[in-house]
Amino acid sequence: MAQDADQATNSAANLNIPANVQLLGKVDPHLRKATAIVNGAIITGTDVDQRLALIILANGGQVPDAERDRLRLQVLRNLIDERLQIQEAKTHDITIERSEIDRSYNQVAQRFKQTPEGLGAYLRNAGSSDRSIKGQIEGELAWSRLLRRQVEPFVNVSGGEVQSVLDRLQATKGAKEYRVSELYLSATPETAAAVSDNARKIIEAVRGGGSFQAYARQFSEASTASVGGDLGWVRAGQLPEALAQSLETMQNGQIAGPIAIPGGFSILVLQDSRQVLTTDPRDAVLNLRQISLKFDAKTSEAEATARASALAKATQAMGGCGKAQEVATQLGAELVDNDQVKIRDLPAPLQETLLKMSVGESTPPFGSMTEGVRVLVMCGRDEAQTANGPSFDQIMSQMEEDRVNQRAQRYLRDLRRDAIVEYR
Repeated sequence: MAQDADQATNSAANLNIPANVQLLGKVDPHLRKATAIVNGAIITGTDVDQRLALIILANGGQVPDAERDRLRLQVLRNLIDERLQIQEAKTHDITIERSEIDRSYNQVAQRFKQTPEGLGAYLRNAGSSDRSIKGQIEGELAWSRLLRRQVEPFVNVSGGEVQSVLDRLQATKGAKEYRVSELYLSATPETAAAVSDNARKIIEAVRGGGSFQAYARQFSEASTASVGGDLGWVRAGQLPEALAQSLETMQNGQIAGPIAIPGGFSILVLQDSRQVLTTDPRDAVLNLRQISLKFDAKTSEAEATARASALAKATQAMGGCGKAQEVATQLGAELVDNDQVKIRDLPAPLQETLLKMSVGESTPPFGSMTEGVRVLVMCGRDEAQTANGPSFDQIMSQMEEDRVNQRAQRYLRDLRRDAIVEYR
């Protein structure tokens, strides 16, 4: 120990530090120091913390501490891209007005079923702020408008190309198509290992209950980031070969990746699947009535089970929707009508049950002590019509979007290459 102390003393002596140290200047804990300066625009640690809090909030607060450090680094990268996008838009005389940002923010508040003021308070309590969301909104609007002006006019899809796709659709009638969400991360040979590791950690977080849409919105470098990575309905042949091969082995609801593709890595989530130009029973449209029981904190498990059993017995015996209101009143339950509901839009266990039901029948009770118990009564059913497939305009729109996305990725890559970024 004495030897260690002597070594420490000698090391300090080598630094030539005077015994009477006088600090020049003060350390202010409230000072917002720059984490990065992007072409002169400052990103502070507070900016990173508040944007990180949005991701944690979207994942129900369930983010391990080790994962937060990785997310913090990715958030910084996203904020740098955001500044670059806004700056590039301004060089082309594109400025997003405060009224536009407020309008989009108010729409976000409505989705949360809150007032704009209420959402602001909610975000502050979670460690974020309305300013952070509005900054993200500004970046998305600026980039979208820039692409419409600088990229989209130079993207051309001919009628012949679209007709070729339509012909292939007819030729592949009965083949599978997929409802897919994607999170794309670009990589170079030098960064491939780190990016692949990053993708694996995102997959682990999603499998642990995280929101794939939230991760895609924050981290994906594809143009679909703003819609949570949703690619819509695609056929395997429309995707890079590596993605197509993965899709063909996936089950609905499964996540796969990281999948190496030219330029980076993709993470896929298979939302749903169907056959091309073929009627799918899950496209049947239902008219449902939902009878639901809610339990307060004082309700015992035995009492809840008894009430759920009474609900099951009453709904199975009521003979259709006509007596649904009467049964709900007798049981102290709530009654809600759900019209124009596609079977495929419901959770998988309910899909299987409803496919086997006839008009007038009820599902078994489902739910929990915290969420309450529900029963669905089928009041009407319109069978699925023969699928016509996507229209000429829909295919053209999808092809144009794909090409705009490719050019947008190159555009952002060039902005990063030319940027002056100082890390502090």
